[in-house]
Amino acid sequence: MPYLTSPVVAPGALARRPQPTVPAGSGLLLRPWRAADAPAVHAAFQDPVLRQWHIRSCDSADEAAGWIAQWEQGWADEREAQWAVVDETTDELLGRVALRQILLGDGVAEVAYWTVARARGRGVAVRATAAVTHWAFEEIGFHRLELTHATANEASCRVAGKAGFGLEGTKRSALNHQDGWHDMHLHARVRGD
Repeated sequence: MPYLTSPVVAPGALARRPQPTVPAGSGLLLRPWRAADAPAVHAAFQDPVLRQWHIRSCDSADEAAGWIAQWEQGWADEREAQWAVVDETTDELLGRVALRQILLGDGVAEVAYWTVARARGRGVAVRATAAVTHWAFEEIGFHRLELTHATANEASCRVAGKAGFGLEGTKRSALNHQDGWHDMHLHARVRGD
């Protein structure tokens, strides 16, 4: 049965081009992941604050290398777009920003991010989120981006607000963390907000 509307983003919009490097301002750059980033990803996941709000652990650089390979394939499959957030001058890893659960036909994706401990409190997550949001809306043509975080994660809630993602509500008992089920805030931006 045919749809009554055209796809918001045409299939191939991501896969037919190499994943871009996206400037994020003030010395930050979003770049595609490299195999050589695996030790830094593993190190980032040793931070107890990151582990508190993340549902996965990373037990070795080899495991992180497997994630990076999956992230690269996610671009080719057009189901996710993952970037390393790095210092523009030194290429030091400061975090990660991603579009996950991409639905090209609907023009919808979920924004996700994390930062390494030494990068927190410097606006890294806000700038990375703003840059990937601008790219998704203006370069690709997404219509809606969503962002979720545990309601208890006040820092992530501040990032969402500063990046222009309005709070739309609470998803009750929506994600199982190591310490049990968490209610999740749902934030979103629509193109043109």
